[in-house]
Amino acid sequence: MIHPLLPYAIRGAIWYQGESNVREGMMYHQKMKALINGWREVWQQGDFPFYYVQLAPFNYNRNATRRGIKPNPYILPRLWESQTASLSIPNTGMVVTTDISNINDIHPKNKQAVGYRLALWALAKTYDKKDLVFSGPLYKDFEVSGDSIIITFDHIGSGLMSSNGEPLNWFEIAGEDKQYHDAQATIDGNTIVVRTDSVTNPFAVRFGWNQIAEPNLVNKEGLPASPFRTDSW
Repeated sequence: MIHPLLPYAIRGAIWYQGESNVREGMMYHQKMKALINGWREVWQQGDFPFYYVQLAPFNYNRNATRRGIKPNPYILPRLWESQTASLSIPNTGMVVTTDISNINDIHPKNKQAVGYRLALWALAKTYDKKDLVFSGPLYKDFEVSGDSIIITFDHIGSGLMSSNGEPLNWFEIAGEDKQYHDAQATIDGNTIVVRTDSVTNPFAVRFGWNQIAEPNLVNKEGLPASPFRTDSW
């Protein structure tokens, strides 16, 4: 399907796919590298931009039991993790869609927001529009401070906020026993402080780590944070 286009010049590509790969985890990242590098090789036009969309939340377990598949709420977060890892490929960008989903519809209808967010990446990275916030918060690092975990992000824009004015949600903390517990998260300047009475010595934190998670953490430009985890369990 792509080969007939090769005689023509290419300015860049946008990509929105992955539902059929949802159980592949980090293998999907390897496939993305092969796809992107393969296209760039055959076009021989350098590292042309490749912007893609992270899958929206969806209840993949609805028909799992009927199909003989063990339900697992973490298969989609592992694909999100793989898609986020693909940002390490040069000249790529990722749109997050956790806030425009319908967990009972695998294809959310709000494509206008998807197109707008893809356009932000293109305007900022391809057309050199300066001072444009083009991504929501992406996990950068964390540190343990007493009974709390402090998280820092890239792409915080003009600041962090809750999209609906409610307390931040979908944060969890685990101790060395690897058992996660719901946690309270508060904004402290440009960081998020997470704690729970259930874990006195925190070891790891995760955010939005469920296929139906629709978290409310965004930057003040309204772009949502991508789910993440700090463990590799």
